[in-house]
Amino acid sequence: MTRWLDEDEQRAWLRLAGVVLKLSPALDSQLQRDCDLTHFDYLCLAMLSDGEDHTLRMSELAGRTNASLSRLSHVVSKLEGRGWVERRPSPDSRRVTLVRLTDTGWAVLEEAAPGHVETVHALVFDGLSGEDVAALERIAGHIVDKLDSSRLDASS
Repeated sequence: MTRWLDEDEQRAWLRLAGVVLKLSPALDSQLQRDCDLTHFDYLCLAMLSDGEDHTLRMSELAGRTNASLSRLSHVVSKLEGRGWVERRPSPDSRRVTLVRLTDTGWAVLEEAAPGHVETVHALVFDGLSGEDVAALERIAGHIVDKLDSSRLDASS
């Protein structure tokens, strides 16, 4: 039997669907206009900047960016072609690939970050209370965890 959405769930779902459909293109638009980056490019560079020596394993970068390894590999190839990242085998295991943010990539990230952060504030956080931000983190975390577990279940 189908579990239909009640009125409250329907309103919440339509709001969430609006966020999902509108936020990514808005972030892409600002980053493309200002720095010739996609939001996913920016996210990859930002996650690498947090790694020790600006380096992460491909699998860890995939986890931090919520991306499949195949999508990430394609984007890393593009970023590598621009000289923003370098790939190399891990000295610990030939099966592990490391990705490192180059000095040029760091400079691109430094240029892009202020405009991106201002856009995120304007589109997401302005007008939210601290309690709202905590609720957003809790709810988004719950949804991402569900998506991750359903992806794992599907691959089993």
